[in-house]
Order: sequence, then C-alpha cells, then structure tokens
Amino acid sequence: MIEEGATFLDIGGYSTRPGAIDISEEEEISRIAEPIEQIRLKFPEVYISVDTFRSSVAKAAISSGAHIVNDVSGGLLDDKMISVVAAMRVPYILMHMRGNPQTMIKENEYNDLLTDVIFELSQRVELANKAGIKDVIIDPGFGFAKNIQQNFELLSKLEQLSIFQKPLLVGVSRKSMIYKTLGSTPEESLNGTTVLNTVALLKGACILRVHDVKAAVEVVKLTKSLAT
Repeated sequence: MIEEGATFLDIGGYSTRPGAIDISEEEEISRIAEPIEQIRLKFPEVYISVDTFRSSVAKAAISSGAHIVNDVSGGLLDDKMISVVAAMRVPYILMHMRGNPQTMIKENEYNDLLTDVIFELSQRVELANKAGIKDVIIDPGFGFAKNIQQNFELLSKLEQLSIFQKPLLVGVSRKSMIYKTLGSTPEESLNGTTVLNTVALLKGACILRVHDVKAAVEVVKLTKSLAT
C-alpha cells in the first residue's frame, strides 16, 4: 500500500462489518499496538489512523505511534472518546452511524435520509468542536445503518455535505452496494469501486478509504487533471 502511494494506513483490530462479533478492549489493543509500532519503525514517514470506537484503544494506539483516530460511531459508542481525542490533540474522523455493528442493519429508517444524516452529524461535530478538537474529518458512513438504495441516494447528494466545511472521507471500496447491485462478488468489485470513487471525488470527497491503493491513486490523479 505504501509503495502504491497510500497517504496513510488505517489500522483496526475490531471488525465493523454488519453483524461482526464483539471482542474485548484488551483483545482489540493486543491486535493493533505492536503492528502500529512496527510500521512506525520501518516506515516513519507514513501516517497511521486507528480504526476504533473505543477511547481506551484510541489512547493506546496514539501512544504506540498512530496519528489519527477514525471512529465509526462518531463518539456515540463511547462517551469518553471525544474528550480523549481532544486531550491527545490529534485529528478525528467522525463517521455517521446508528446503533452498533451488531444492530446497525436495523437502524436505517429515516424521515429524510440526507436531512437526518446532516442533522445527526452536526450534533457530533458540535460536541467535537466544543471539546476542542481542531481537525475533524466527516465520513457519511456508507453501509452503516444504510441500505443499498440509501447508499446510492447519499452518494448522489454528497456535495451537500460541503455545508460542514470539513474534509470529507468516503469509504465505498468493495462494499455490498457495488457487488449486490452488479450481481457479482467483493473480489470482482474493483471496477465498480473505481466508478464510485470517481463520483465521490467529483462530488467533493477529498479522502478515499480503499483496499486497492494503486487504482485509487490513479482515480485521484485523473480527477485532479479534470479540475485543472
């Protein structure tokens, strides 16, 4: 990933896919601390984000050398997270989600999808700002408490999230919205991922969370050429 041009690596020890098995905080820390330390030793120039919704794990990861906290719950699953991130003075990726990885698939009823997502995100952003977090990155949470149709609706209106005036991260890489729509598999979803990453960039995304770095870097270079 580094050789292919990744800007930063996202390291996580807890799967947040729908229906994922819960693990203890101690187990999660044991899975990420040493890898983060080793990456920092061998690739000191690379930025690392820790993918966790637990403040204790975030603290351990930053102590091990991570630079950014990537919280899929936006602080909803750990009421200490926002204050911990503020105290550590690191950037915070704040994602929209409802429920938790075990229940979020049932939490996708909205009065108006975009209005509700913006409102719920704005509440979390306000808390982060009041706590003193200087760098907040917004992630609308594709696939988290959203079905396939809702994911596409959100992507089609993505430019409206510019209202936050914050960097926008999009993670659609090889997700079910692609392979279920195409009737294929995650392994066959690179082309579909590239298409949706292109749409996301053209609608205001500035960070892509991906599995296939080389393809994503090419998308970024080509869309930047369009803009100029």
